[in-house]
Amino acid sequence: MTEAILLVGGRGTRLRPLTVHTPKPMVPAAGVPFLTHQLARARAAGVDHIVLATSYLAEVFEPYFGDGSALGLHLEYVTEEEPLGTGGAIRNVASRLHSGPDDPVLIFNGDILTGLDIRALVGTHQSTGADVSLHLTKVTDPRAYGLVPTDETGRVTAFLEKPQTPEEIVTDQINAGAYVFRRSIIDTIPVGRPVSVERETFPGLLAAGAHLQGMVDSTYWLDLGTPAAFVRGSADLVLGRAPSPAVPGRCGDRLILPTASVATDAKLTGGTVVGEGAFVGEGARIYGSTLLSGAVVEPGAVITDSLIGARSRIGERSILTGAVIGDGAVVGADNELRDGVRVWCDARIPAGAVRFSSDQ
Repeated sequence: MTEAILLVGGRGTRLRPLTVHTPKPMVPAAGVPFLTHQLARARAAGVDHIVLATSYLAEVFEPYFGDGSALGLHLEYVTEEEPLGTGGAIRNVASRLHSGPDDPVLIFNGDILTGLDIRALVGTHQSTGADVSLHLTKVTDPRAYGLVPTDETGRVTAFLEKPQTPEEIVTDQINAGAYVFRRSIIDTIPVGRPVSVERETFPGLLAAGAHLQGMVDSTYWLDLGTPAAFVRGSADLVLGRAPSPAVPGRCGDRLILPTASVATDAKLTGGTVVGEGAFVGEGARIYGSTLLSGAVVEPGAVITDSLIGARSRIGERSILTGAVIGDGAVVGADNELRDGVRVWCDARIPAGAVRFSSDQ
């Protein structure tokens, strides 16, 4: 297998304000755009040609990755004029593929961090003679996902939308967002209109008698669709819990990029990332968080499980827990921001303006 399609057209609305100026796959995780980790893992599995299906802020991708040669890849870019959904996006880029009708084509979503054994998925696809093979993972609570039950041979028997009652939870297996398609199957997807591969293509193929094979791989898997998940994924990459050959440094408790400045008595733990040109002042404590390029954390601030946008500033003694601070925002001294708060790009919060406890 040498070809793949990477779906990177989503608007990333659940991640706003991180995605106001940056498409979701380009938001940095462990020091580099998240997409870098996916490309590097695909290359390590033997893929050499990847077509990126872009839409939202499509102009950002090619200037950064170019033709892909720096990663040992041949990259091409196809932009949707109108959103086409997952299936429509796959069909829209099919003309760029070089594979023969029976060759396998890897397809994966641009917002999943996983330790999937890509070669094993392709091997399963080829050994079973499947038309489409799906990476499945097991989750403790499958109610938020579409369920994919399989028989004793791993063949998919149904696609069930998010279950509402205990009786509907017939399996803990869910679609994990990576597939191998027989090349000819891609050509059966309708052209020029929105198509959901999950809700239309896969159930339609199953109803038509196609062979859809599931491979359960229960290694690391995380959907990075929410800010809390994105911050956790970045930290797990730094800590080495999530595998990637693209982390720019050794795995450990923290990752400080070369042009960042960190005070000697600042404490950084839990997979914290300090981006290029960022600054951390004296006595600051940062756990499991990401500071993007040019961010400033002033002395005595305490930041936990948060993402601090590019060129933003966190004032002295401010306490942030589970917060997302947009690019260029300023949080004044002595504020407390907690539990999923989002501060929009370029916003200004005066000193001591937001508190969850007394100011004494």
